[in-house]
Amino acid sequence: MCRITHISSIAAVIMAAAMLSLQSCEDSKKNAGLDIGERDSLPTLKTLGVSTLISDSGIIRYKMIAEEWFIYDKRVPQYWSFEKGLFIETFDRSFQVEAFISCDTAYHFYSKGLWELHGRVLAKNIKNETFKTSLLYWDTHAHRLYSPAYMEIDGETQKLSGYDFSSNEQMTDYIIHSSKGQFPLEDNNPIPQPDPVLMAEQDSTTKNVRD
Repeated sequence: MCRITHISSIAAVIMAAAMLSLQSCEDSKKNAGLDIGERDSLPTLKTLGVSTLISDSGIIRYKMIAEEWFIYDKRVPQYWSFEKGLFIETFDRSFQVEAFISCDTAYHFYSKGLWELHGRVLAKNIKNETFKTSLLYWDTHAHRLYSPAYMEIDGETQKLSGYDFSSNEQMTDYIIHSSKGQFPLEDNNPIPQPDPVLMAEQDSTTKNVRD
């Protein structure tokens, strides 16, 4: 009888140990972090409230302002992401503002020197012309901006719209294809008047032809 009791005690101890081991495994599973997936799917750096100056060949050329800035340097290609909008000013060598660009979303593939701007893209140049489109590319290596999307250009003396836009970095020398526009006359332009001498000559010529 005592022997049976001893065996029962050993079995109880073994079962208790097994239960503790099982409980420990469950606690470990609860405390383990979630699977974060592939490393390259996460940003290496996240910055909030960005306002910074960017230089080109040792000269400050751009000012960048953004609410959020993500850097993905494990992706191929590597890029920066601005999901909550971006504002950029460009400067000349005298640090005077040449133009500004704003958009809803932006991506910068910095190994290629290429910006890709999406959403409500708005730009203004030193000539006070505004440019509106939904997609704009900026090649900082070639110092060119271009867009295959529909573009509207509103200036003080003209309005243009069309597709396949291309310009210099200052957006002062540009080409737009399939365009239409309005070119208002200056207020001080004289009103065209008929020339009575020329009209008499034309009447005489027409009369001779008829005769």
